[in-house]
Amino acid sequence: MYNVRVICEDTWWLGASDRRIQLFENTYPVPNGMSYNNYLIMDEKTCLLDGVDEAVSRQFEENLAHVLDGRPLDYLVIDHMEPDHCAVIPDLVRRWPNLKLVGTPKAFDLVRQFHGFDPTPHAIKVKEGDTLSLGRHTLQFVLAPMVHWPEVMVSFDQLTGTLFSADAFGAFGATGGAIFADEVDWERDWADEARRYYTNIVGKYGLQVTSLLKKASKLDIKEIAPLHAHIWRRDFDQILSRYQKWAAYEPEDKSVAIFYGSIYGGTANAADILSTKLAEAGVHDVRVYDVSKTPVSEMVSQSFRSPVLVFASATYNMGIFDGMRELLEDLNAHAMKNRTVGVIYNGSWAPQAGSLMLDAIQRMKGMEVLDPEVHVTSAVDEGALEQIDALAAAIVAKLAE
Repeated sequence: MYNVRVICEDTWWLGASDRRIQLFENTYPVPNGMSYNNYLIMDEKTCLLDGVDEAVSRQFEENLAHVLDGRPLDYLVIDHMEPDHCAVIPDLVRRWPNLKLVGTPKAFDLVRQFHGFDPTPHAIKVKEGDTLSLGRHTLQFVLAPMVHWPEVMVSFDQLTGTLFSADAFGAFGATGGAIFADEVDWERDWADEARRYYTNIVGKYGLQVTSLLKKASKLDIKEIAPLHAHIWRRDFDQILSRYQKWAAYEPEDKSVAIFYGSIYGGTANAADILSTKLAEAGVHDVRVYDVSKTPVSEMVSQSFRSPVLVFASATYNMGIFDGMRELLEDLNAHAMKNRTVGVIYNGSWAPQAGSLMLDAIQRMKGMEVLDPEVHVTSAVDEGALEQIDALAAAIVAKLAE
């Protein structure tokens, strides 16, 4: 049975959620599932904006058939050619042989690569600022390369002021019937998953996101309709201000994130002692993460949020503890920069983790490493405790600047 909503004049949401999925992109844990949005404009011409993932294709087909109500589909706008949004393209072309596909030249290269057919007979290639008239509605296309794939564009409906924003402004998680951000407690229930989505999916491309935000600021936007999670029709600053910070790698608050990799408890003890000393000194938002048990995507997300990051690792096989090495590699891959860093390292006979962590940290831009670097020899002793005291004082002083 169909399940659709009208989001603005002549425009329908046809989305669906997959609550069985465990890993988005076979990488990121999504315990609350994943939503896939797409939209249909019913004008003199009918226009579908993006498709859906194969997992929800049956629901999509019922939704599309209901709203079209026997009319043909005239246009499919491909804002983003990633398979979780375009798995249904071959089926749509087979069903409507005269269907026109609208996208960037790179989008059609990806159609060939993923679906194995030549889209040329169907293709309308667009560039920055091009428009498509559907009757009363006119779509204006704004290119957004590497947000977060090279073919990406966003589409702006000049009549309704709706920005169809591709993967920008989305979040992890399945939605229920409440598809608008103002229908949920977004700050309480969705802000963290929006951050985790941005930082892990789009986070590396801050310059490109900043460019898109500048272009979007020139449009008279009344509504933001992303391909995942909620549609925004008011309080845009709630999400836009965050994107501006995330794209610039600016921390959101005065929190401290402590990440530790511990084998027999000595390094974990050092991390806990540091967190206690920070709390006693008045730092009331300290997050402590065991890298062996916490998804890397959650720790990357927290690293975008916090101005101070502490990395505490045991030495393992003459290297960095596995989970810590993975975290540092991921932060490098996401171009993390401009953070204050504390280092705690542990080694019973050859404490290599410290120098190797510093090498990884120094590959990131603008990372200020605080003194002292805390050296634990197997377990925290009085000497290490003094170093932890000094590191806590340095962190407190930095947060007070």
